[in-house]
Amino acid sequence: MDSTIRVSGADSVANELIMDFPRHDTDTARAAHQALREHAQKTGERHLAALFEDDAQRFERLSRSGCGLLADISKQRLTTETLSLLSELARARGLQSWIECLFKGEDVNWTEQRPAMHWRLRDTKDRAPDVHAQLARMERMVDRILRGQWRGCEGDAITDVVNVGVGGSDLGPLMASFALSEQRPPRGHRPRVHFVSSMDGSQVAPLLQELNPATTLIVVSSKSFTTVDTLTNAATARGWLEREMPGRNGAVLRCHFVGISAQPERMSRWGIHEDNQLQFWEWVGGRYSLWSAIGLPIALTIGMQGFRELLAGAHDMDRHFQDTPWQDNLPVMMGLVDVWNLNFLNITARAVLPYDGRLKHLPSYVEQLEMESNGKSVTRAGENVTHHTCPVIWGEVGPNAQHAFYQLLHQGTQPVACEFIVAARHDRLNADGSEFKQLEDQHQLTLANCLAQSRLLALGEHALPADLELPAFKRYRGNQPSTTLMLDELSPRHLGSLLALYEHKVFVQAVLWGINPFDQWGVEMGKVIATDMIQVLESGQGGDNLDASSRALAERARCLNQD
Repeated sequence: MDSTIRVSGADSVANELIMDFPRHDTDTARAAHQALREHAQKTGERHLAALFEDDAQRFERLSRSGCGLLADISKQRLTTETLSLLSELARARGLQSWIECLFKGEDVNWTEQRPAMHWRLRDTKDRAPDVHAQLARMERMVDRILRGQWRGCEGDAITDVVNVGVGGSDLGPLMASFALSEQRPPRGHRPRVHFVSSMDGSQVAPLLQELNPATTLIVVSSKSFTTVDTLTNAATARGWLEREMPGRNGAVLRCHFVGISAQPERMSRWGIHEDNQLQFWEWVGGRYSLWSAIGLPIALTIGMQGFRELLAGAHDMDRHFQDTPWQDNLPVMMGLVDVWNLNFLNITARAVLPYDGRLKHLPSYVEQLEMESNGKSVTRAGENVTHHTCPVIWGEVGPNAQHAFYQLLHQGTQPVACEFIVAARHDRLNADGSEFKQLEDQHQLTLANCLAQSRLLALGEHALPADLELPAFKRYRGNQPSTTLMLDELSPRHLGSLLALYEHKVFVQAVLWGINPFDQWGVEMGKVIATDMIQVLESGQGGDNLDASSRALAERARCLNQD
């Protein structure tokens, strides 16, 4: 069967454009694949306990540091030979040339014929005047809010900010704002920051009931400014404000709404005043946008100085990714490990396990970043892929997960790659500046659990006393592979480095898989069909064209809502 996807129109133009991009060496890549398959049969099934017994220097050989992070892959089911063979595959796939294309601003997002320049948002040198102009505009806005100089239409200072967005306009700002909430702006009074994303109103309605309209600012974040989820919630917030403060002659929109989008004319048509608009660009993908004005909630949480530190940490990782040899390059090394697990060991799931309550939203952020980026089944040549392109990613804060799904990890039947994230140091101070000793002890307990769980998952009963006898139902097989990412501390700069590490790792994987990580066409058609479904739910018209299941469910919902 011919599996080639025929293209026409814009797709054929995209295919012509990618002809100028690096072409991988097919013969060399095929040979590298074969070598890795043979190596996996020989090495991939060896127990991690045996690998540690064979090499007393295993940690030193299989851990790397950079940008305030340490990545330990010694508990992965691989050897230095594995990394060497994976590097040969990366060379055959043209990884170095693709990295250069990314940072030269080439149209690496070939299906949409544009570059992916999220890295430009954090370039610390003044080589991007448009970016720095928006940062300066954002800084003025943040300063006014923190100083209490941004006033509502009744003259009150802003006490609450509601970020209305979805996807990348919600997950990134929510994750980083929560992670860095212990940081304080150097001056001014930080408002309470809230996040609304669900289109069903279950978040926005109860939240608005708790807020004072006179002191509430609504931030509407949408790249296209057409996203129905976001605009529906924004309209609900606007209706609430106008009902609570009637007859203000447009002052509600002028004083209580900020818009962030790549489409300023659409913000204006919606009613957001030009002075209250922040912009970013089409070359910024939604899940890569927290570095732009979309990060306004982060800046309101930690101050603009802290936000610039976040950008600086990401820029540190950008330079590391470009300049560091592959054997010491954190994104390259981690990308190769994921390809090894998925394509050669057939480990199709990965659990993201932060051992820090401040990182509770990181698993959701990583889920979107990786699965929306690399959940693809068509290659650059328009052909169906013949291999997996992304694991199923899920996770939870580690101490909570220990009481939830670790049972499956320890004694279940399928392999799951794990990713432990922890801060080596967590300094907490009392109001008088003295150390909060009790919470330091709790951090030590958290660190101990993180290290112990990764050890038991890897070594199984080899981590237990040799004379310990266990019945069958208490046995621990081990050999669950894991990576540990240890931050020096959870600061804006180190968080920036960590997130940029994930972004570049995704790019490395995409190059090896031959796919585009910067589009998300799979998301679009569901939105189109949902629009058509509204008519079926409201009037029943169009239901004859549906499958039996969808038609029956729509009819049941319509009838119940008419009662």
